[in-house]
Amino acid sequence: MGAAVLFIVLFGLVTSLHLFLMIRSRTWFMIPFVIGGIFETIGYIGRAISASQSPGPYTLGPYIIQNILALVSPALFAASIYMELGRIVLMIHGDKALFLRRTWLTKIFVSGDIFSFLMQGAGGGLMGTGDITSIDMGQKLVVGGLFVQVVFFGLFVIAAALFHARMRKMPTKRSEELPWWRRHMMSLYVVSMLIFGRSIVRVVEYLQGFNGYIMGHEAFIYVFDAMLMFIAVSVMAYFHPGDVA
Repeated sequence: MGAAVLFIVLFGLVTSLHLFLMIRSRTWFMIPFVIGGIFETIGYIGRAISASQSPGPYTLGPYIIQNILALVSPALFAASIYMELGRIVLMIHGDKALFLRRTWLTKIFVSGDIFSFLMQGAGGGLMGTGDITSIDMGQKLVVGGLFVQVVFFGLFVIAAALFHARMRKMPTKRSEELPWWRRHMMSLYVVSMLIFGRSIVRVVEYLQGFNGYIMGHEAFIYVFDAMLMFIAVSVMAYFHPGDVA
C-alpha cells in the first residue's frame, strides 16, 4: 500500500508538470507521453485498491486496471520519443544524416509502437478474464508485444546513435546555431534505455508465469518498473522538448 500510494503521488505530480509544459510550449507530440503518465497514475491507484483488500477476496477490477495501464504506458512514452527524434532532425536540417527518410523513420517506429501497444493491451485484458485458456493466450500476447517493443527500441537507439554520430562529423549550419539538440539526444538515450531495461524485466516476468520468481516478489514491479518509469518521466520533464515543437 505504501509503495503504491507513493507512486500515485509521484506520477501524479510529474504528469501534471508534463501537462503544464506541453500546453505552455504547444508540444502536442507529447500528448501520448502525458497519457502514459496518467495511465501509470491510475494503474497504481488500482494497485493501492488491491492492497487495501484482504487476501483471498480480491476483486478483478483493480487487478485489470493495474495490469493493463501500467503495462502499456511505456509504449505511449515511446511514441512521443520517436516523434521527438523526427522533429530534432527537421529543426537542425539533418535529413542527410539519417539512413532512411525522416518521414519513414517516424512512421515505422510509431507503427511498431502501436502494434506493441495493441498486443500488450489485448494480452492484459485476456489475463483478467479468469479463464485458463484466455490467460495463457494473454501471457503469450504480452510477451510478444514486449518483444516487439524491445526490438523497435533497440533499432531506434541504433538509428539515433548513427544520426548523432554523422551530425558530429558533418554538422549543418542549423545544428551549430541550435546546440540544445545535443542535450535532447542524450535525454532520448537515457529514457530509451530505461524503458528498454524495464521491458526486458517484464519479458522475463511473463515468461516465468504466475508461479515465477519475479511475479511472486512485489519488489520487482516497483524497482524495475515503477521506479525506472518515474525516472524516465522525470528526465523528460527536466529536459522537456519545448524548443523542439
